[in-house]
Amino acid sequence: MVKFAVRHGAVDGLFFYPKSVQEKAFELGLSTREKMNRKRKIFMTEFYVVMLVALVLIVGLWNKLSDFWPAYFQALLFLEVMNWYDGIVIDKLWVGHSKFWILPGCEGIPYIQTWKQMLKKRLILTAIWIIGAFIVAGIVVLIFKNN
Repeated sequence: MVKFAVRHGAVDGLFFYPKSVQEKAFELGLSTREKMNRKRKIFMTEFYVVMLVALVLIVGLWNKLSDFWPAYFQALLFLEVMNWYDGIVIDKLWVGHSKFWILPGCEGIPYIQTWKQMLKKRLILTAIWIIGAFIVAGIVVLIFKNN
């Protein structure tokens, strides 16, 4: 989904960048705060809807789970693996080693999180996904319990 969101260039994903890069991009006229916020809102809405639907279908339809706790633990496993994969493989390796993400005029500004920042973000998301898995499991039970 990220690849599709930035199909016209990395500036379309400006909302992924640290504030310092965003501010410099605004100064350079690469984008505006309003345009970036609109793209963030659209992307995040689509992302969460697609991920929720996909996860409910994987757990309930494909893996045929309909009891709460098995559905919860499987949803939690998917969410946590995705969380850490995103932080390590996508952010640190793909983004961190790709020239695609370097915005013109922002070459000297760090655009990826440090290991400490990434670990902090992933630990916070770990806690959030513990709650998110309850939501997924609840939806799975509602849809697939008596099917």
